Amino acid sequence: MLDASSTSPEPMHRFRLSALLVAGLMGLQACGGGGGDDASSSGTGGSGAPSSPTTPSPPATPTDIGCGTANFQPEALRLINARRAAGASCGTRGNFAPAPALAWNGALATAAYGHSLDMATQNYFAHDSLDGRSLGTRVTAAGYNWSTVGENIAAGYATLPAVIDGWMTSDGHCANLMSASFTEVGLACARNSASTYGIYWTQNLGRPR
Repeated sequence: MLDASSTSPEPMHRFRLSALLVAGLMGLQACGGGGGDDASSSGTGGSGAPSSPTTPSPPATPTDIGCGTANFQPEALRLINARRAAGASCGTRGNFAPAPALAWNGALATAAYGHSLDMATQNYFAHDSLDGRSLGTRVTAAGYNWSTVGENIAAGYATLPAVIDGWMTSDGHCANLMSASFTEVGLACARNSASTYGIYWTQNLGRPR
């Protein structure tokens, strides 16, 4: 689900992107990819295993989920909603009219941080966690009662503007970010200098029930 072409002009050593959309309870609807200069590919997840008493609880959302970005939450919303307000061409996913602004949701941000931290700590890049948890499982465990959820992930992008630019230049990620089906968003990143990419981003988008 990842191609091997670079989608960012930044001179960082490696980048990866991946997008996932789930509509209805645990039903995989679409999966798209962006790219990086790492030619290996990675599965992007499906319905995953249901939550169980042994499923790890997501961490409490910390004060800094933006890897040092000042005013991370309002700046993330500003950048995302500016893109939605302008409309966009998402390549093979078509043209998107301007979409309503997204609201920040703490549960989606908690789930996003948990997944970024897990990828950074365990050094992998995928929508499914190594223990089998899916996007739907993670956001449900964080307390989000959803009808539709989507996820964009990225690795290796040093700044918030760079990762949003990367998602917007990749068809599947752009379509997720521009979709009028979503009304709420949470975004987070985590660092681990010993990992392959150093920095891992997760954007969770949702519409509550």
